[in-house]
Amino acid sequence: MRLLLVEDDDHVAAALSAVLAKHGFTVTHARNGEEALQAVLPAAHGERPSFGVILLDLGLPDQDGYQVCGRIRKLTTTPVIMVTARADVRSRIHGLNLGADDYVVKPYDTGELLARIHAVSRRTGAGDETGSAGDDAALRLGSVVIELPTRRVSVDGAPVPLTRKEFDLLALLAQRPGVVFRREQIISEVWRTNWEGTGRTLEVHVASLRSKLAMPALIETVRGVGYRLVAPAA
Repeated sequence: MRLLLVEDDDHVAAALSAVLAKHGFTVTHARNGEEALQAVLPAAHGERPSFGVILLDLGLPDQDGYQVCGRIRKLTTTPVIMVTARADVRSRIHGLNLGADDYVVKPYDTGELLARIHAVSRRTGAGDETGSAGDDAALRLGSVVIELPTRRVSVDGAPVPLTRKEFDLLALLAQRPGVVFRREQIISEVWRTNWEGTGRTLEVHVASLRSKLAMPALIETVRGVGYRLVAPAA
């Protein structure tokens, strides 16, 4: 897999590139936001194979990392994993709203990073992996419409842009409104992993969905168990 590593520290990049290479990745190193955008641009026009994953450090010397994330998302659907020292939920939600697929917080364990890279890469181009792919009709829950074939979501007719995992999470819950999904089940079906560290990522994605849909009560937290979707009134 080709991976774009956006990291301004050459020593960190060299060490991480060596680890990634041992695990089968071909790494392209970009030292700042502009180099990252230039690396993505040719693939966006189909001039060469796209990257499988983009690992984006937010502490860049030339541009705000969040802005770079947003610009990358306009060029390609390649999964983006943010690397940030900001551990607060609001910062992570902001990154997800800009189109990031996941995040790791510094300092991170290499095993954790590899697990997240493999998790998001398994979702690349797999638009029909979540839920029963045989369902061609849209799911209608009050003012919320979820189109499974096209992976589009709208509220009161207005489109709501979601990341891959946000859509997968919403589609999973929406196919059985009122049913409580255990956290482990959601992580297994959406992230395709049993890795316990994904639990915090799930919480962030739920918070992001509530914010984007402007419906805090749509996804209910069942304390100690998981989540369920509460269908809104038509």
